[in-house]
Amino acid sequence: MSKNQEAVEEHRDTKALLSLLDAADRLPSATRLRARSYELLSLVPGSTVVDVGCGAGRAVAELAERGVRAVGVDPDPWMLSAARERWSAAEFREAGAEDLPFADRSVHGYRADKVLHILPEPGRALAEARRVLRPGGRIVLVGQDWDAVVIDSDDAALTRTIVHARADLLGAPRAARQYRNLLLDGGFDGVTVEVHTTVFTDPAMLSLLTRLADPACTSGAVSRDQADQWLAEQRRRAEAGRLLIAIPFFVAAASVPAQAQDLSDGSRHRPRTRQHCHPNGPT
Repeated sequence: MSKNQEAVEEHRDTKALLSLLDAADRLPSATRLRARSYELLSLVPGSTVVDVGCGAGRAVAELAERGVRAVGVDPDPWMLSAARERWSAAEFREAGAEDLPFADRSVHGYRADKVLHILPEPGRALAEARRVLRPGGRIVLVGQDWDAVVIDSDDAALTRTIVHARADLLGAPRAARQYRNLLLDGGFDGVTVEVHTTVFTDPAMLSLLTRLADPACTSGAVSRDQADQWLAEQRRRAEAGRLLIAIPFFVAAASVPAQAQDLSDGSRHRPRTRQHCHPNGPT
C-alpha cells in the first residue's frame, strides 16, 4: 500500500471513529461523566487546564465555557483538524501524552479521558503529568476497563473470548482499575476513585461491537465465521430493541503535593511517541 493509500485509510478510520465517539458523547450518561470530571478538577477561572487525548475537542470547548484556559493535546493530526474545525476559538496542540508541550509546573489542571489504556507505559504519562502540574494542581483520569465490558449474548463463552482478545491488543487494557495505584506510585496526594457504569442500548453502538469482533478475528482468537455469527446475533438484538452493552468507567482524581519536589530532571527531553490518545471505540 502506498503512503497516499495509507493516509486515505487512516482518514476513513478516523472519520468512522469520530462518528462513534460523537454518538457516545451525546448520551446523557457521557455528559454527566464529563461534568463530573470537570467538577473534580476544582476549576479556578483563568487557570490553565490541559485535556490530554482531546480527540475532536468537545471537552476543551466545555472547559473553556467554565472560564479556564483550556488546551487540547492529541497526537492525531486528523482528530486535531476536526477539533479546530468544530471549535475554532479553542487552543489545540499536536503532542503525545508522554511528551507534553508545556514548561515544568505551568499547568493547574490535567485531564485524560480514555487515554491511558492505549499507552504501553501509563506510568510515563503520569510522570509527565506530574512534571507539568503546579504544586496543588489537580489531575483527573477517566477511562473504561476493557476487560470488564459486559455484552448480553446467547453465547457467553464466545463473548468473553472476543472481549478479552480485543483487550489484549491494547497497551494497558486494565489501566483504569489501576488508576489509584498509578497515581500513588506517581507521588500524587488525596487519590479518590469512583466507578460509573454506562449502559448502551442504541443500535448506533453496533459499530463498537464490530470494533471488538474484527480485531479478535484478525488476532486469531476467533474465526471469521464465529465473529460474523456473533455480530449477526447482535444486529438481530438491535433490530428487536434488545441490544445491551454495559461498560464500567473509572474516574480517579488526585493532587500534586503542595510542597512538590522539583521534577525538572531531564525527563522533559524524552523522545515523543506516536501513540494515539483515543481508543478504537466510543468509550
